[in-house]
Amino acid sequence: MTVPHGTPDAPRIAVRGEAHLEVDPEIARLGVTVASRGKDRRTALDDLTRRNTAVLDLLKSYGDAVDRLETGSFSVAPELKEHGRSERVHAYHGHVHITAELTDFTALGELTTRLADQELTRVDGPWWALRRDSPAYREARQQAVREAVQRAREYAEALGTSLTSLLELADIGAEDPEPRFVGKAARARSMAYEADAGTSAAPLDLEPQRQHVHAQVDARFTMAPPSL
Repeated sequence: MTVPHGTPDAPRIAVRGEAHLEVDPEIARLGVTVASRGKDRRTALDDLTRRNTAVLDLLKSYGDAVDRLETGSFSVAPELKEHGRSERVHAYHGHVHITAELTDFTALGELTTRLADQELTRVDGPWWALRRDSPAYREARQQAVREAVQRAREYAEALGTSLTSLLELADIGAEDPEPRFVGKAARARSMAYEADAGTSAAPLDLEPQRQHVHAQVDARFTMAPPSL
């Protein structure tokens, strides 16, 4: 696209406006993998069903604190013996993956610990994020526009004149629409183990990871002819 040039009667100013915000996260995501192992397929499947139900019941018991709950991949697969010519099944392994999205961080530490205390359950996360419609995105865009206008005005004032009209305002796509993986994800716990009967772990102390929002625009203005 050809960029219009200014004229002596309507000189053009082209500027870029940027905004960088650091805000508190609005969402914490947890990945939960439930596993089972059995000598036969039915045992592995029954144990996986039982453990999956226990994890889902635990997550649902936190009510509105768990804003979203999704079941992802599921598998039950045989493990063949390493030695021997025949394809003999040594055991069956089952896995089901669950994703939980929390908006109430006061319950996060306790829930994470209770999940990790379940039988053959692995917990990954939390991954902090903003909602897609977070007000932080709007604020960053507005700040970027205000900075562009202010910068153009300062250039015009340096020439002893003022802005007359806006020719173009372009969002150049510098804002990340979903910054849930900005920086390193805070990993609460990532391990699989058998729960120790009769004991309960203390809730984890999890500090939310601040989120960085970046907006950038290009703007072009005309100004009144300066006296040079």
